[in-house]
Amino acid sequence: MMLTGLTIVSCKKLDKLTQFDITYHQQVTIPAAIPINIPYDILTPEIETNTEEEFENNNTHKDLIEEIKLKTLTLTILDPTDEDFDFLNTIEIYIETDDLPEKKIAWKDNIPESGLQQLELETSGDDLKAYLLEDSFKLKIKTKTDHATTRDITIDVKTVFHVDAKVLGV
Repeated sequence: MMLTGLTIVSCKKLDKLTQFDITYHQQVTIPAAIPINIPYDILTPEIETNTEEEFENNNTHKDLIEEIKLKTLTLTILDPTDEDFDFLNTIEIYIETDDLPEKKIAWKDNIPESGLQQLELETSGDDLKAYLLEDSFKLKIKTKTDHATTRDITIDVKTVFHVDAKVLGV
C-alpha cells in the first residue's frame, strides 16, 4: 500500500516536470469607426511559434508532446491609454495556420460597460497541439461593437499555452 502511494506521488511530481507554458504577445489595432452591431474581423500578422526552441529549453522534442491547450488569453489596451473596452459587445478569437482550418479558442460575450482596460477571455480547453507544432499561426479576432469608436485602439493579445510533454522520453 505504501509503495502504491509513493508511486502516485512520484508520478505526479514527474508530470509537473513535463509541463510548461509558452507565452506569445501580438499587437492588433481596432480601427476607428467600425460598424456598430455588425461583426468585424481583424487578422493578426503571422506569429512565429519557435516551439522547437521552447521544447529544447524544456528538455523535450515535438515528437514527445502529448497536448497543448490555451491556458489564458488576455487583451490589454495599450493605446490610447485612456480608452477602455466599453465599446465591445462580444469578441471571439480563432487560431489558424496555412494547413489547418480556423478554430475558436477564446471568447467573451456581453462585455460589461465598466471601464475595463483588460479582459480575460474564456478558453475552449481544446488540444491545439497541431496548431502549435506548425512554424507559425495567425489569430483572427471577430468583434461586435455596441457603440462607435472615434480613435484607433491598439491592443496587446497575450496568449499562454500550457504544454504537456514527455521529458527526455519519460
